Amino acid sequence: MAAAARAARAPRVEPQRGEEPRPRRASAPEREVPPRARARPRVRIGVLWIVVIGALLAGIVALNVAVLGLNMKSDRLDGRISELQTRRAQLQSELSSAAAADRIEAAAAQLGLVPPLETRYVHLGKVGP
Repeated sequence: MAAAARAARAPRVEPQRGEEPRPRRASAPEREVPPRARARPRVRIGVLWIVVIGALLAGIVALNVAVLGLNMKSDRLDGRISELQTRRAQLQSELSSAAAADRIEAAAAQLGLVPPLETRYVHLGKVGP
């Protein structure tokens, strides 16, 4: 069957006048390839593609899991940031009320301290050699 197809494809050369036709070469008998052997390369390529696509899909899933983990960590950190900002605002409020002049004057009066009547400055001489 393959020989017939090959003969059909090859152009036929007619001998010219006075020339004897060339004798045909004896070709080796063609072996019949079993259909199962012809299918093996296709199967191997198909299996290879399945393995490659499976590996790519597994990589995509692993990447998505890693991104999901990072998003969860980011959410936890955002919550912690808002807690710390609230605590900082509370401490800032406590500090400003503790440093208020009225509160300090009241605490000084409880200790028996009074405001000075006159302001004096002390000038020190040279310090050092």
